[in-house]
Formats: sequence, structure tokens, C-alpha cells
Amino acid sequence: MVELKKDALKDVATLSKPAAEALVNTKEVLNQAVADLYVAHIALHQVHWYMRGRGFMVWHPKMDEYMDSLDGYLDEISERLITLGGKPYSTLTEFLQNSEIEEGVGEFRNVEESLERVLEIYRYLINLFQKALDVTDEEGDDVTNDIFVGAKADLEKTVWMLAAELGQAPGLSKIRRNFLRIFSISEGIPKQSFLKIFDKIELSMKRMKA
Repeated sequence: MVELKKDALKDVATLSKPAAEALVNTKEVLNQAVADLYVAHIALHQVHWYMRGRGFMVWHPKMDEYMDSLDGYLDEISERLITLGGKPYSTLTEFLQNSEIEEGVGEFRNVEESLERVLEIYRYLINLFQKALDVTDEEGDDVTNDIFVGAKADLEKTVWMLAAELGQAPGLSKIRRNFLRIFSISEGIPKQSFLKIFDKIELSMKRMKA
């Protein structure tokens, strides 16, 4: 007979509680990640097919690696959700209805534009995974928290590398980069004034989308 230490017994007892009564927000953010990771895979497959131009020979196969990574996160997160008594989305209808990643009609784009699309998706996922970290901290789910810690770190590294490939500073949106580029060729205008204007514009755009 296998003997369990007190801490282990406590963990087992915690997991055995009615799942519907525990970790409600954790299960919600896990399922959001399920939907978004599936649609993110579709979006990257589109990028994989529709990119062209210089750099294609490098980045076309690189998309396969990225999709494999997303599939790995998707599988682990889905199985964790089931472990907690949840039901992961599993149909195309559910994925598309619940994902926050917008689909787009396939159009041939150069490599730089294609990588911008990947960056947009990965930055969204990083924000989602940060939300998951906050939620799992609040609800005390260390196991799920660990899953998102590793996944978020991987995504952040990929974003750093993609941004470097595009000559971008890490963490800057395309609009903010263009704003700073204008600032760099302007005279007599304080940088902070430029950024305040940008922040107001960005806030207005977010309100329009809401």
C-alpha cells in the first residue's frame, strides 16, 4: 500500500472537492485559452500558406514549429481543465464563438507583414496568459499557474525574437513605433508630449472597439 505524506493527502483532498464549486475563474480562463490557442493555430497556418517573398525559405517552415508549440499548450491546458472537472471547447463552432482572435480572409503578404500578424497574436496570448496567472494566484491553483508560467515565458521569447527580426524594440506596438519614428525626425517637440498624444489616441481606439 502506498503511503501519502500529509501535504500530499491535503492536495488529493482539495482536488476531490466538487469541481463545480471550486476554481470557477481558473476553469473559465483555461477554456478561453483553449479557444484562442485553436484559432491562433488556424491563423498561423494561414500565415504559413500565404507568406511570400524574401525570407520565405526560413519563415515558412518556422511556422510549423510555432504551430507545434501552440498545439502543445492547447493539449496541456485542455487536459488540465478536464482534471479540474471542466469541459474544454471541442468544436469549430465553440472555438470561433469564444475566441477573441479575429479571423481574416487569406491574402498573400510579404514576410514582414506576415510576421506582424504572428506578433499580434502572440502578444494577445501573452496578455491572456498573464490574466491566467493572476486568476490562478487568486484561487490558489499552483499547478495551473505553473503551466501558464512556462507557456508565457516561451511566448515572450518568441515575441522578442520576432520583434528583433523586424527591427522592433520589444513590447512596442506598431502604432507606437511609428509615432516614435515621427518623433525622431521632429524638432522642438518633447518626447513625453508625443507619447501623451499617442496614449489618448490609443485609448480612443480601444473605446471605439469596445
